[in-house]
Amino acid sequence: MHFSTTSAALAAAALLSTVSATPTNVIRAATTTFPTAAGTSHLSAPKVISGTFDGKMVRFDRGSGACTGQTEGGDADAVFQVADGGHLKNVIIGADQAEGVHCMGSCTIENVWWENVCEDALTIKQKSGTSYVIGGGAKGADDKVIQHNGGGTVSIKNFYVSNFGKLYRSCGNCGTQYERHVIIDGVTADNGKLLVGINSNYGDTATITNSCLKSTVKEVCEEFKGNNNGDEPTKISTGISKSCIYTAKGVATC
Repeated sequence: MHFSTTSAALAAAALLSTVSATPTNVIRAATTTFPTAAGTSHLSAPKVISGTFDGKMVRFDRGSGACTGQTEGGDADAVFQVADGGHLKNVIIGADQAEGVHCMGSCTIENVWWENVCEDALTIKQKSGTSYVIGGGAKGADDKVIQHNGGGTVSIKNFYVSNFGKLYRSCGNCGTQYERHVIIDGVTADNGKLLVGINSNYGDTATITNSCLKSTVKEVCEEFKGNNNGDEPTKISTGISKSCIYTAKGVATC
């Protein structure tokens, strides 16, 4: 992992102060133990969530053969579509799915576990505002866990990720691009290529605190030059900067 010396702690505190507290009364401690499913529900179409849906730790999927690897899917391929302001909690997403959860606007994803990510675990489509990922975890993502296609901020707290390509990626080549921000706090990561990828040419920032990365995580934060024409984005730099805001103490090897 790459660390360098900077005054990032002050910048991180300033950015964190601009985001309201996570909308929950109980913040779970990060755990690396995946829960046992209370049952399994095979969905023939995405389950649309408005308001709050408590899955009571049932496993939801889209049936045998739903996963098509890294083939790009759409909203119709998701297990859950969460409407603007929706709150999905206490759910297990099974391996038989192409797209896990699509947030159509600002959403709260609480204690949701992806047993084996197919294309993406969570896709954020809000144009503005803040979406919250609180607790839960994901494993087995060949590429991205959280794909941020819309704008605004994503807050990820007390999340566990294992065997992954990227925990978070700001879309590098979407047709409509936004300034995006991600705040990561209390994450535990194991066996991954990259924790965070952002497009600094669009003003993206990543703030990472209180997180524990195993030595098998290769990089903490990378900056890219994104585009809106579908081309592969160009990597600019790796490590702490004015856009990748963290310290060696705040992102420790564990």
